[in-house]
Amino acid sequence: MEFNIVVADESCVKYAPEIVEEIYRSSLERGTGIAKRTPEYIISKMKTGKAVMALDEDGKFAGFSYIESWEGKKYVANSGLIVAHEYRGLGLAMKIKERIFQLSREMFPDAKIFSITTGAAVMKMNYELGFRPVPYSELTKDPEFWKGCEGCRHFPILTEKNYKMCLCTGLLYDPTEHISVHGIEINKSI
Repeated sequence: MEFNIVVADESCVKYAPEIVEEIYRSSLERGTGIAKRTPEYIISKMKTGKAVMALDEDGKFAGFSYIESWEGKKYVANSGLIVAHEYRGLGLAMKIKERIFQLSREMFPDAKIFSITTGAAVMKMNYELGFRPVPYSELTKDPEFWKGCEGCRHFPILTEKNYKMCLCTGLLYDPTEHISVHGIEINKSI
């Protein structure tokens, strides 16, 4: 099956309720902590070009992810990665992850890109893109970011630990740790 992975725009807003429902349903099924988002929030990401949509050959919603920036664009989060149930197991999540990562690098070339997740698959994808696991102290200090965790079922753990740890693993891509040689990115620490 072929998918069209595009930077979302105004034409994609009709998918926002479906995206929110898919994120919520997946969090319940997996028992993981995915922060709740509203359709209005998803639409704002689409309208500002900070989201990626995957559509199937018939234009049906297949997957989604979005970007948030923090601390004056010093940090960027890749968030909300979701693949519709009927398209799972086809490698679509990695294609979406690669495109949202590329969009983050285009829009915020000097920013550190981070992700927090409880999912082993997302951890593996991030690692393949050059992310490394880090303690929360290496992530954004912006309190607005951490407010986004309030909708997560594990939020009490985060507050109990004074925002220093939770069940999610923090992963960070720091562009200063990578160089590009003939268009190929290389980790400088190797």
